[in-house]
Amino acid sequence: MQITPFKHLALLLALTPILVMLAACGKGANQQHGGGFPPPQVSVATVIVRDITPSTEFSGRIEAVESVKIRPRVGGVIEKVNYLEGEIVKKGDLLFVIDQRPFRTELNRAEAELARAQAQAELAQSEIKRARNLVDRKLLSQDDYDQRIAAQDQASANVRSAQAAVQLARLNLEYTEVRSPIEGRAGRAMATKGNLVSSDPTPDLLTTIVSLDPVYVYFDSDEQTYLRYSKMARETEKRGEQSKVQPVFVELSNEEGFPHHGDVDFVDNQVDPNTGTIRIRAVLENKDYQLTPGLFARVKLLSTETLPAVLVDDQAILTDQDRKYVYMLGPENKAVRRNIKIGQMAENLRIVTEGLQAGDQVIVYGIQKIFFPGMPVVPQPIQMGDPPPALPGPMATN
Repeated sequence: MQITPFKHLALLLALTPILVMLAACGKGANQQHGGGFPPPQVSVATVIVRDITPSTEFSGRIEAVESVKIRPRVGGVIEKVNYLEGEIVKKGDLLFVIDQRPFRTELNRAEAELARAQAQAELAQSEIKRARNLVDRKLLSQDDYDQRIAAQDQASANVRSAQAAVQLARLNLEYTEVRSPIEGRAGRAMATKGNLVSSDPTPDLLTTIVSLDPVYVYFDSDEQTYLRYSKMARETEKRGEQSKVQPVFVELSNEEGFPHHGDVDFVDNQVDPNTGTIRIRAVLENKDYQLTPGLFARVKLLSTETLPAVLVDDQAILTDQDRKYVYMLGPENKAVRRNIKIGQMAENLRIVTEGLQAGDQVIVYGIQKIFFPGMPVVPQPIQMGDPPPALPGPMATN
């Protein structure tokens, strides 16, 4: 059906009152709400400025101060395993006994050889005395006398050789009793009773023992942290003060609050160029043997000095690609964007190294309702670090 110009004009005239009515309703609605949506309610907190002790957290591993692989010093058949696997052993405790009969026999033979050599030495000494009298009476030639002196010297050397053989035989007999060189926890017995173990050319492994108190924790520090703490140490030395021991706190994977305390006792002499890290070691007490070598640990490295810092709640910090920023409460209660630089955590708050200062008010909760910088907001004051308040609307978290 074709609509003529006259019909089209008549249709417009008929719809005009309806359009005017809708426009009037829309204008009234806008006037009722102040020209748009009401400003969102947000939680605002003033930044905290206080002196803190900076700390940095790392991942590390517990390691034993002493770790010994027990190997036999003589070969033979294991006659006895004299310890309980996994138990604590003291220094000098008997661990294994190797069949001693061949070594006792060798000791007896060496002692007999020593007795024979001593008898020959005594005989040579007696002959020297007789020969001296004969030489004085011109009844023995000087050549015969020299031969008897040489025989005495050889007999004395035979005695010393036999004495060394006896000492070696005694040592080998002692080595049949394998004892712990340190105090610690003994591992699994790698050779049980009846097994033949060798000491040459490659000694067999019998077991391992690791010390438990104290223990080490090793961790790798990044270059920035290493340089920062090194600078603090140099400044301390420049002031003529003695460098303080670097404290660390450690927690295991099932712990919280870093309950174990220790001190740094070693820093490696070079940075690994492949990883950009440097190895650091701390020593910890382990009276209850809870820190087992090999366990994963979280390590908190504490500074030796206090520094002023600006602290904000992590909930207030937003990310725009590689930049961090917050929304501040600006003039006329408008949200103002501020780019910042952040550091590590301290006292459950985030350190802001650049961008904020004392007195600044930061929007912590309700940020998701801010669609653009300069947007008006209704601030609700809270303390920095407080949990999100029960405000109307979906603004409990960011």
